[in-house]
Amino acid sequence: MKTNLVKKTLICVSLGMVAGLMAQNVEPGFQSLFNGKDLTGWRGNPDLWSVQDGAITGVTKADPKLTHNTFLVYTNGEVGDFELRLSYRIVKGNSGIQYRSKVLSEGAFGPIVGGYQADFEAGTTYSGILYEERGRGILAKRGQKVVIKADPAKADKHKVEVTGEVGKTEEIQAKIKNEDWNDYVIIAKGNHLQHYINGMLTVDVTDEHEAKAAKTGVLALQVHQGPPMTVQVKNIRIKKL
Repeated sequence: MKTNLVKKTLICVSLGMVAGLMAQNVEPGFQSLFNGKDLTGWRGNPDLWSVQDGAITGVTKADPKLTHNTFLVYTNGEVGDFELRLSYRIVKGNSGIQYRSKVLSEGAFGPIVGGYQADFEAGTTYSGILYEERGRGILAKRGQKVVIKADPAKADKHKVEVTGEVGKTEEIQAKIKNEDWNDYVIIAKGNHLQHYINGMLTVDVTDEHEAKAAKTGVLALQVHQGPPMTVQVKNIRIKKL
């Protein structure tokens, strides 16, 4: 009886250690931004954001209906040059990862954030694009290599020059698992920005628009106004470059 109890205890401890390692899964040089248990280090509307099944979870409902996009903001410092890795799952709706962004105000449903966004959605068009929330809009469509420049006629306006292709948008979409877990990587170094989903480069952007190109700012996760949606993020970690 005693031997069996010891064996069971060892098995439970071993499984716990393995589960802990799997939950962290932090590569050398990377720092975990989420403890897998609660939202320590993050700030957002607690009616929308929680931790479920070891993942940061954002849920919106039909009532009350959001009147603006809102965010869960990472509070332990800003980011500049970095590589960010995470896994995401989305059921309905649209979401994204804000980086080098700014908290603009506090809305009725929580923080309102503007800046670079690595977009993803439950649809088939926007996952992987570079969007600037409350700013210049779509800066690179999926599959594009672009350079963003100031408009010669007005420095605070911009022009997007498509200089090449990093992949076919349909082929990238085909690799994205619907309503299942996918891996997202964002690399920002100087004015060079790259997004990857499931190992596929989705955009390659050089932002030469000095009046608008952000060099540093906050990280945040989005829930989007519109129909009810659920977004989950786990294993989020960063390496400074």
